[in-house]
Amino acid sequence: MRVLLTGAGGQLGQALQASAPARLGDQPLELVATGRRELDLADAAACRAFVRQLQPDWVLNAGAYTAVDQAEREPALADAVNHLAPAAMAEALAECGDGRGRLLQLSTDFVFSGDQGTPYPPAAAVAPLGVYGATKAAGERAVLECLQPGARAFVLRTSWVYGPVGRNFCRTMLRLHRDRAARQESLAVVADQVGCPTSTLGLASACWRLIAKASAGGPLPPILHWSDAGAASWYDFAVAIGELGFATGVLNQMAPVIPITTAQFPTPARRPRYSLLDCTSTCTALGIRPQHWRTALLDVIQHMAVEERP
Repeated sequence: MRVLLTGAGGQLGQALQASAPARLGDQPLELVATGRRELDLADAAACRAFVRQLQPDWVLNAGAYTAVDQAEREPALADAVNHLAPAAMAEALAECGDGRGRLLQLSTDFVFSGDQGTPYPPAAAVAPLGVYGATKAAGERAVLECLQPGARAFVLRTSWVYGPVGRNFCRTMLRLHRDRAARQESLAVVADQVGCPTSTLGLASACWRLIAKASAGGPLPPILHWSDAGAASWYDFAVAIGELGFATGVLNQMAPVIPITTAQFPTPARRPRYSLLDCTSTCTALGIRPQHWRTALLDVIQHMAVEERP
């Protein structure tokens, strides 16, 4: 089974490659992993041509423009990567004569406004606050409108993604804990935005589970939600990173963390105040359960500890 993976050099792309199964059902997996050098997602025509030529059984679109604040200054580029690229790949799959090609589109909790105050189920209406969320929502609509009539497109929304590699909140906080503690300074982190951190390790497993189940003919809803279990603010996450970093020896000491409000830390893009995802239906459909976010965080930090050993 041939799977085209986009965003192979990113944090999720690396986790997907590391956890790729040898077989999907009774077929060996042929994973075609592409980064920006092989496939520029800012070029819709190139995406369409690549899929037409490769004719994959699956497109696993893990590539995205994720710089939330920068997207406000580069809306055309964000739209090209997050909307026009998946739309082009879906159109190319639809044109393939055998009707077998499917697409898994990774998306985000930022398609929601955060005003609901309770976890968002997959069927909740989207209401993005900024360019990033709006372009991801447009990408969702495009692939579902093109391929879902044949149950060939799936959207998997997730939240607050981090992992042992790449640029993410966890790695940034570990660096800040290290630097601020050495200078005997504290760090301030927003405490009034609530969601759930999601490890790339668990998210990658959920992606492969979804592909395996859909490939075997198992019925799946078109939109699914996946995050680790529990809820946290960015402040809670930053404190836990320091605690577990120190406990595992990744940090020699942790810096004090001071809770602040969103108003005290203004950013170009508005962010949802409450973007917890209701993953109940996804857990039932895939037959798997996520770890609590602190347990998943410990796994990620332990991965870092192993990699940093001489």
